[in-house]
Amino acid sequence: HMPIALGLSLLGLLTNTRYVFHRDELALLDDARRLAWGYVAYPPLTPSLARISLELFGDSLTGFRLFAALAQSLGVVLAAMIARERGGRRTAQIVAALVAALMPFSMIAGGVMQYVSIDYLWWVLLAWLLLRLVNSGDARWWLAIGAAIGVGMLTKYTMVFCVAGIVVGTVATPLRAHLTSRWLWAGVAVSLLLFLPNAWWQWQHEFVSLDFFEANHARDMRIGRTDDFLLGQLYANAGPLALPIWLLGLGWLMFSGAARRYRVLAWMYAVPLLLFAVAQARAYYMAPAYPMLVAAGCVASERWLRARQPLGKGVRRLGGGALATWIALMAVSTGVLGLQLAPVNSTGWRISRAAHDNFAEQIGWQELTAEVARIYRSLPAEERTHTAIFANNYGEAGAINLYGPQYGLPTAISPINSYWYRGYGSTPPQIVIVLGDTREGIADTPGECVPVGRVSNRFGVLNEETRDHPEIFICRNLRVRWADVWPQMRSFG
Repeated sequence: HMPIALGLSLLGLLTNTRYVFHRDELALLDDARRLAWGYVAYPPLTPSLARISLELFGDSLTGFRLFAALAQSLGVVLAAMIARERGGRRTAQIVAALVAALMPFSMIAGGVMQYVSIDYLWWVLLAWLLLRLVNSGDARWWLAIGAAIGVGMLTKYTMVFCVAGIVVGTVATPLRAHLTSRWLWAGVAVSLLLFLPNAWWQWQHEFVSLDFFEANHARDMRIGRTDDFLLGQLYANAGPLALPIWLLGLGWLMFSGAARRYRVLAWMYAVPLLLFAVAQARAYYMAPAYPMLVAAGCVASERWLRARQPLGKGVRRLGGGALATWIALMAVSTGVLGLQLAPVNSTGWRISRAAHDNFAEQIGWQELTAEVARIYRSLPAEERTHTAIFANNYGEAGAINLYGPQYGLPTAISPINSYWYRGYGSTPPQIVIVLGDTREGIADTPGECVPVGRVSNRFGVLNEETRDHPEIFICRNLRVRWADVWPQMRSFG
């Protein structure tokens, strides 16, 4: 399984530079340059890893995505190790690794540096650690479990849903005997100690991330992103071709007497699924739970085949051919969806675009910055010294801050997420170049605002920038006191 994991990493790193930085990565770059114990949109671990990438590789796209690729590759190794802990032989381990590597979510997440890419690893690691605890009976594994939970909470707050599954699974299975173990409670202490710095940051910032989650959840519900949570589990995370194997794994964990001792993993899936469904979450939140089910399905299949009478060579060859065909189909379909191989606007691009918008969000940021630079340079020198670039979303702000220095642009200001805390600069701007707004939206600005340019890209790709708010405005004669209005401008996205 190690060659499979290494192959996945190399494949992602060698193919993930056809487009440029994703909108989320642009914001992450800015946060990585300003390390803190917390941010509005996420805990501090992913920006810290991004900072290491910046120190090692500069703003190299491949270097920046290294940790995302490694996280998915380690998930592949852990899927094979989970199969081995359940008694799976070499074939079950290899198939589990291959299916985990070819999950659409894993393929996409390995090519973009986001906190969901890193969060994926901790869920899979926790499944393996729980199996080690069950198989060894050594309560000291709770220390490692607590550490993984603490690091997971420093990555993405949805770790609490995974923890809920572990808690229910512990109480509902023979693991409840550990409730009196000092090692379990020591593990709880480890997780809390690791999370404490971020909890303190949240306290100091009035738990602003709760406001962020509320605003974004309302947006997701409004535009229909939460409508297909349960249906999405059948096709969006592990992929439709993997559906039979993970359903078999879930059924084996839940109902087979041979898997009774491992039933904690069934709870680790079922409880978060129920909680996310009630909370009307997005389908991909459950993606990290599927490698353990895939591994279980591989082991169950292997045991079923071993229990049958010896098969003839012809039947074995037929089965091997069917397995190879299944894996090949999975590789082709997932490669089209998840790898950045297809030229923009090609057939492969259109297929992937129908499934997700990750690639479209990696198009046009240099052109946007160049157009802003053209507008900025057209201003008289005395005006430029009092001009700010105001971005209404974090992708625009991140693009200006990444590509703008080569044009001599000032640092962008923005009211969104953690950018709001950074303020509007040392002196209040008198003129602003505004990105991410519309004529209707900017009409109530107390000043004189006129369109002066448009956002476009050389491929003609429609995305949020070119479709929803393509015009760039300049506002003069602003009748505002920035110190008064800035506190009211905070927004989330």
